[in-house]
Amino acid sequence: MDQLTGKVAVITGGAGGIGVAAAKRFVAAGAQVLLVDLQQDQLDKVVADIDSPRVSGFAADVTSAAASQAYIAAAVARYGGVDILLANAGIEGPVLPMMDYDELMFDKVMAVNVKGVWLAMKYAFAAMRKRGGGSIVVTSSTTGIQGTRGICAYTTSKHAVIGLMRNAALEGAADNIRVNTVNPSPTETLMMRRLEAGFTPGDEAGAHSRIANSIPLGRYGTPEDVANLMLFLVGDDSRFLTGGVYMADGGVSAT
Repeated sequence: MDQLTGKVAVITGGAGGIGVAAAKRFVAAGAQVLLVDLQQDQLDKVVADIDSPRVSGFAADVTSAAASQAYIAAAVARYGGVDILLANAGIEGPVLPMMDYDELMFDKVMAVNVKGVWLAMKYAFAAMRKRGGGSIVVTSSTTGIQGTRGICAYTTSKHAVIGLMRNAALEGAADNIRVNTVNPSPTETLMMRRLEAGFTPGDEAGAHSRIANSIPLGRYGTPEDVANLMLFLVGDDSRFLTGGVYMADGGVSAT
């Protein structure tokens, strides 16, 4: 598969489950990939696992404007430009009733999940214009279109990035920059392990079973399920798609 040959992709949250799966798909499709995450040691492990000269890591805090500008600049310096941005970095925050939620934690979730996406797009736009366009995919969630008890900040953030995506899609269209969201249902990642523990402390396996049974297809998604949709949206086969909300949810949004 060579649909991304000659393309340069930046993936934030690059050491997490979905970020790693997307990186493997993009590299296999021919892209050069810069992975961005907080910890260099975690990035080094992912880069070693992928084992390709076309992937590297860059440690950065996505909530920092200077750091966001730096990782986009690093992609340009290492690979010649930016064609693809997967704005995937995110945190879930604690599972608590809204009345008990800490203000500083709410601000942190919003900073990573919303401000981090805005900063990524802000600096990627300029780089993409120089390449004649590009494709941006933002990781939202099924919580971006419905409520979920106990995770008010996360739910709010995932709604917010859909609005941010739609605005960016309108502003980017004239420069052939496409912007879409992918909205996964519960997926087999460490984030979901933490959420299961928060939803039902001491009975994580029971929480997993109950959540899986609520999904029409009867299982969690895998990171690869989500990455497959992301690969389509960043490639030329989706060249007329922008401003869209694309579900990778096993039928959750149909219920």
